[in-house]
Amino acid sequence: MIEEPISIVKATKNDQALFSILIPSWNNLPYLRLCVESIRKNSHFPHQIIVHVNEGTDGTLDWIRQQTDIDYSVSSENIGVCYALNISASLATTNYILFINDDMYVCPDWDKALYDTIQEIGHNRFFISATTIEATAETTCSILQDFGKDIHTFNEEKLLKEFSTLPIGDWQGSTWPPNIVHKEIWDLVGGYSVEFSPGMYSDPDFSMKLWQVGIRLFKGVSASRVYHFGSISVNRIKKNDGYYVFVNKWKITSGTMSKYYLRRGQPFDGPLREPELPLAAKAKTLYRRFLSVFH
Repeated sequence: MIEEPISIVKATKNDQALFSILIPSWNNLPYLRLCVESIRKNSHFPHQIIVHVNEGTDGTLDWIRQQTDIDYSVSSENIGVCYALNISASLATTNYILFINDDMYVCPDWDKALYDTIQEIGHNRFFISATTIEATAETTCSILQDFGKDIHTFNEEKLLKEFSTLPIGDWQGSTWPPNIVHKEIWDLVGGYSVEFSPGMYSDPDFSMKLWQVGIRLFKGVSASRVYHFGSISVNRIKKNDGYYVFVNKWKITSGTMSKYYLRRGQPFDGPLREPELPLAAKAKTLYRRFLSVFH
């Protein structure tokens, strides 16, 4: 529940912006500042940057107010990623909604690789992710390479020299940020689902909502590279029981969706098809649906 009003501030309009970049942040100023600075200096195109400030008592709000090129909203409490993204999206002025975590650093031309892919697709029925580089890989779609486990040990110079040489191909199963979707599709599915607040399992839920409206192109773009320090804010929050919220809502597990629907982490080979679930996956789903009654 949001108990206090949300403040919304528009910066100077940028008619040249290509993406509307949504960045939820919760008292994480050093990482947020690094993220924004990387967008400014490493992007090929100009973009609209939108930050939702949760609390901002660490100096984030003061810093944001000094940035003339950032649109932002503010809540006096941490309202979670779902509300933060939906509020931020209401400020978007471009055709593309891009969600990025505040503990990410974008590498040069990250955005050009995404936009080149969008142009190659030729329509708006897609969901695309950049590829993350992580010191401790959190998904099968990440590149495992240590350029610093936190901002104090971050080796930016080494990352900029080596990021493009790290091997990985385009992959199936776009879900995690940084991800981008056309604004018409974002509006069609209603953004992020607030029943997953503060945010656990909201990403696979968003992917499943896209699946339900017929999206079948879930592509991870190898050439778009982003360094991720890894769940800096997530480790501080009281987590929701998103696993069973997902099971109750979609009648399958998020693991089944990732493995059989999205085929996450497999080499990209075109649009996905409706899967035929093996007996073991069906049995697991039935068992988890039974357990979800008690959650």
